[in-house]
Amino acid sequence: MAKTGPIEFVNQVKAEVKKVTWPTRKETTVSTIAVFIMVALASTFLFFADQILAFLVNFILDIGS
Repeated sequence: MAKTGPIEFVNQVKAEVKKVTWPTRKETTVSTIAVFIMVALASTFLFFADQILAFLVNFILDIGS
């Protein structure tokens, strides 16, 4: 692979940045809301799964004593 100088590198970076398609404000808002909803759902599921497992472990350990 050939080495490039600093000026060539900066020119290549500028060319690549021009190719980027940035999301619109609406797309960003919708994606952010979707992330918050998924985080809420995942945390709710994990909370209830943890509570159920804790109950089962306590139930099993109380039987033995």
